[in-house]
Amino acid sequence: MSNYSNQTNSRLTSCVLSSSVFLFLFLSLFAGRTSAQLQPTNFRVGEKLTYSISFGKVEDSGYMEIYVASRGLIGGKDSVEIRSKFKTLGFVSATFALIDETRTVFAAPDTGLPIFIRRTQNDGPLPIETISNYLKNPSSNFDPVTLIYKVRQAGGTGSYTFNEGETIYTATFLNGKAERLKTSAGEYDTTISTVQSEYLAVNGIKDLKINFTNDEDRIPVLFRFKTAKGECRITLVSSHMDEPTPTVKPTPTPTPVPTPVVVATPRPTATPLEYVENQPLLPELGFALGESLSYNLTDGGKRFGVVTIEAKERKLFEQKDSLLLTATVTAIEPGNKTFALGDSIKAQVDPDTLAPKWFEGKFGGGLKALNQTVVFDPRTGIISFGGTAPIDGPVGTHSLLSLIYAMRSFNLKKSNVPGNPVNDTRVAVFWETQPYVFTLRPDVPADLIINGEKISAQLITINTGNPKLDTLGIKVWLGSVNRIPIRFTVGTFQADLIIQPKNIVQ
Repeated sequence: MSNYSNQTNSRLTSCVLSSSVFLFLFLSLFAGRTSAQLQPTNFRVGEKLTYSISFGKVEDSGYMEIYVASRGLIGGKDSVEIRSKFKTLGFVSATFALIDETRTVFAAPDTGLPIFIRRTQNDGPLPIETISNYLKNPSSNFDPVTLIYKVRQAGGTGSYTFNEGETIYTATFLNGKAERLKTSAGEYDTTISTVQSEYLAVNGIKDLKINFTNDEDRIPVLFRFKTAKGECRITLVSSHMDEPTPTVKPTPTPTPVPTPVVVATPRPTATPLEYVENQPLLPELGFALGESLSYNLTDGGKRFGVVTIEAKERKLFEQKDSLLLTATVTAIEPGNKTFALGDSIKAQVDPDTLAPKWFEGKFGGGLKALNQTVVFDPRTGIISFGGTAPIDGPVGTHSLLSLIYAMRSFNLKKSNVPGNPVNDTRVAVFWETQPYVFTLRPDVPADLIINGEKISAQLITINTGNPKLDTLGIKVWLGSVNRIPIRFTVGTFQADLIIQPKNIVQ
């Protein structure tokens, strides 16, 4: 199979997870106000709603934006254009879902049904664009965007059919108790609407609740749901309405009148808080600052060296709080041609999300070809390396070293649902010249014997989407209790944890 086909298959697998989250995130987002100016439509041109994602205890883990951009003709039919953006960042990309998606939906102003949909997914090596064209054969089902308008029109209640991924589902909305909410966008009196759908059960989403405002606009202010990997909250942070462009009329030129000069009173400048180095890390990450783990390296059972990985320090990097992760060859055996003493890889990462900012590989032995410096832009996903033109990757793309640490906080439990036995986690990882979507598949814990010690560990099988890497059969064993990596295998190479009393896993 070609490299392109492998990437495409891996990419399509990732899209299944993205779609399962994307649908109901957008159920709370794709909404405009009932317009008194454009009756009988339920869309208000110019409205822009912006939301922030929180996952567990991690704030600002992503963002969503929905903008009712225009009203005009498409294929000769009256339509409303809705544009949306949706990205998860760092920690959420790794632990829950890697999503980087935009949609443009043209909807019929009267019925609210979709006429034309363009969906672009950027969460893999290559963008995937999906077109749904209902110009000639009108749809009788809503999509996730237009469904929410119908729900708002009905006051947050009702049962409706919608189409997603070539499957038709039914969603039922039921009004519940009132709740007053305060967000950075303002204070709102809301009513909680609970959502029931077979789509939720299929995709492991539980207790989906949406808070709609009690006024005629019925803006979704908050929605929350639970999954096996944690609880997610999507909160409104901005509600903006475009102002109409005023018509400029010529006016007589007034006679200038001298005006007094107003001198502003200087305001006191706040003294910035002093940065404190080496602050403790979030307990959710699964490791502490200063942790150092050493591993015996073998090739076909023959020992040839020792490598040590460390969560070394938390200091300013390019004037921003950063955590330095390192992996260094600290011992070699005579005759070893793979590594040189002091070979290392380093990564500067966000201390809360572990999203990389900078990565460097320095090798003097047989791995010289992997020498590389990579710079990640955590805001845009742009990746720069090797003097070539920067590439656009998913926001929160990991390096190999940051992945080793990040996976310790992932919810890597084998599914106990008979009808859905797979509980894969997908995460974007940069390798050599491009990002790949790695799939981490967990197994049940079992005992390993390391230097005579019996250790309970969980096997994680990694599929990279890169044919060359996948022939090596990459596997990692994580301690069942403290999630320390116990063993790595890559082809004939193996790395076993050198057991110390402080890191023995019972």
